[in-house]
Amino acid sequence: MGANTSSKPPVFDENDDVNFDHFEILRAIGKGSFGKVCIVQKNDTKKMYAMKYMNKQKCVERNEVRNVFKELQIMQGLEHPFLVNLWYSFQDEEDMFMVVDLLLGGDLRYHLQQNVRFQEDTVKLFICELAMALDYLQSQRIIHRDMKPDNILLDEHGHVHITDFNIATMLPVEMCITTMAGTKPYMAPEMFNSRREAGYSFAVDWWSLGVTAYELLRGRRPYHIRSSTSSKEIAHMFETALVTYPSAWSQEMVSLLKKLLEPNPDQRFSHLSDVQNFPYMNDMNWDAVLQKRLIPGFIPNKGRLNCDPTFELEEMILESKPLHKKKKRLAKKEKETRKCDSSQMCLLQEHLESVQKEFIIFNREKVKKDFNKRQANQALEQTKDPQEKDGRNNP
Repeated sequence: MGANTSSKPPVFDENDDVNFDHFEILRAIGKGSFGKVCIVQKNDTKKMYAMKYMNKQKCVERNEVRNVFKELQIMQGLEHPFLVNLWYSFQDEEDMFMVVDLLLGGDLRYHLQQNVRFQEDTVKLFICELAMALDYLQSQRIIHRDMKPDNILLDEHGHVHITDFNIATMLPVEMCITTMAGTKPYMAPEMFNSRREAGYSFAVDWWSLGVTAYELLRGRRPYHIRSSTSSKEIAHMFETALVTYPSAWSQEMVSLLKKLLEPNPDQRFSHLSDVQNFPYMNDMNWDAVLQKRLIPGFIPNKGRLNCDPTFELEEMILESKPLHKKKKRLAKKEKETRKCDSSQMCLLQEHLESVQKEFIIFNREKVKKDFNKRQANQALEQTKDPQEKDGRNNP
């Protein structure tokens, strides 16, 4: 990727694949176990996005490539108002990139750490919005498996969006999943069942929704489970511990939480219709919920970025491979890879080449344009005179 010598912004062909050069990096906002996130602006449309980039070598070394590919595959098939939607995916020799909706309201964990106590009406709307997202995922046969405040982002108006499909899975028809996955304090009782061969299904995400709603209202979770708590202890806790609900909470909210925190998955609320038909929700306009016309009771601070400010500092000062020096680094790397000097390096290079080949490039903008074009052509075909279609109108 050569540097642009002209001071004019480059002109991009809309049929070209989107790549790193199509974006301007504005600032770093977060980092995960093997990926980092920054705010970017697309040069041609001036639209702002969040860009997650994952170092290929680290992914190969940690055996995470399959997970990244699975996450990409799942996200390419999803689009919903209460999800963080994928717009583009592309790669270069060093990193894999995912460009997604930019949500500047911060995640719910951040706000809990800032000692925000969410009011009941706010949490009620969150439950409605998240129930709609879970219902959509269910229709696509996706179990998220990691619903928790850390993975729920707010937009600037305070609406919730589910993110991080890293451990999500697709459920084959008429089957259950038996693999243990998730964050222990939010995982449903059936995941810790000693007879795990019975498996679990979509209901696990609704349990996590219950735990999250409880935590937002109370500032702590209903069960005292830590990541270090053993599965045996957790299973025992679900059988013996009693969840307490503060007397200040409305009886309707307590009843709803009890339906979500029902240990038996067959009796737990696990469909949108369960929530919609619950008397507490009689006053909800569900079309208005979906169209984000209801105003949340908590609106994030617009004056600042709702995330930890140290990320940007780390990127600029501590980061050994800062993003803004990528072009120079890649040019140098290209020379080095030509001389593969050890068997270990050659093996790594083989893995990296296989990632390069198998990576799925995606462009939602292009997908939408193509879809609209097809729709327009179909509409045109339908309006044509039948004789004209058959070519019989010529004398």
